[in-house]
Amino acid sequence: MSGGRRAAPATRGGASASDPRVDPFMQHLAARTLSAATSRSYRTVVERYLAWCDSEGIDWRQPERTDLRRYVARLGDGAQRSTVQQRLAALGTFYRFWVRQGSVPKDPLHALARPQRERHLPDVLSAEQVTRLIETAAAGEPVALALRDTALIELLYGAGLRIAEVVSIRLRDLELSRGEVRVTGKGEKERVALFGAPCVRALQQYLAEGRPQLLALAVTPADALFLNKIGAPLGERGARARLDATAKRAGLPTGFHPHTLRHSFATHLLDGGADLRVVQELLGHESLGTTQVYTHVSTTRLRNLYTSAHPRARRGGGS
Repeated sequence: MSGGRRAAPATRGGASASDPRVDPFMQHLAARTLSAATSRSYRTVVERYLAWCDSEGIDWRQPERTDLRRYVARLGDGAQRSTVQQRLAALGTFYRFWVRQGSVPKDPLHALARPQRERHLPDVLSAEQVTRLIETAAAGEPVALALRDTALIELLYGAGLRIAEVVSIRLRDLELSRGEVRVTGKGEKERVALFGAPCVRALQQYLAEGRPQLLALAVTPADALFLNKIGAPLGERGARARLDATAKRAGLPTGFHPHTLRHSFATHLLDGGADLRVVQELLGHESLGTTQVYTHVSTTRLRNLYTSAHPRARRGGGS
């Protein structure tokens, strides 16, 4: 091939479910135990890209840089930078797979300038807001659900867990005597999360008084830690809805979502002097860079405290 232009595409008319360019790649992804949603996203991104290459008469194995720049511009039309980054990352994974297979000489995206990722600092609650959220949950009705919601919030905040991790916990995953719970995170990776005495007490009360009441309503007994109002395992959607309602009653900011508690867990640890690598381990992050966003949050909080408290930091303050 010369220059990678206008060679006959492997498949005309766009990628399909039986496209030989896509199927081996998807089989490779299946071996990585990605979530179904992530796998679907990869397939969609790759199929759309290949369909574009076919429609433009571009050899997908060696597209020219100008072609790729046109495609990136096309991706960025009305899309957020983070979305464009995710799609280019998926295409990079696709190309690296075919490089290893020997069908593509090199990853054409490797040297391509990418849109800079937008940095959004995560929303964080103050310790007082977390306390208000827990107290609001405890005052809810009926009592069994109030006990469940209190334990749920204590675990989300006390262990820094994702909502999907919490609702998948089974009774056998819990070690109350040691303040530990085994959870399955992203990529089906297991880790042991830690929690403190307030969470232990909330879980003990829920297991002793709340869960038995909910379990009595079940058609089929479940081993899930958290149950819904009819005794079945509590789902992610139901947990989110309940937490949203509790946050509104507690008067929390409108941007609150369950992940806010995980952000707050990490930020409060760093504010208290915890080492960044310890926080990384507790959150189950593979990369330290993912955890480092919380150092920016802590710096922002410190600056706000400094500005509000120091007389020489306020405009016109001191003389």
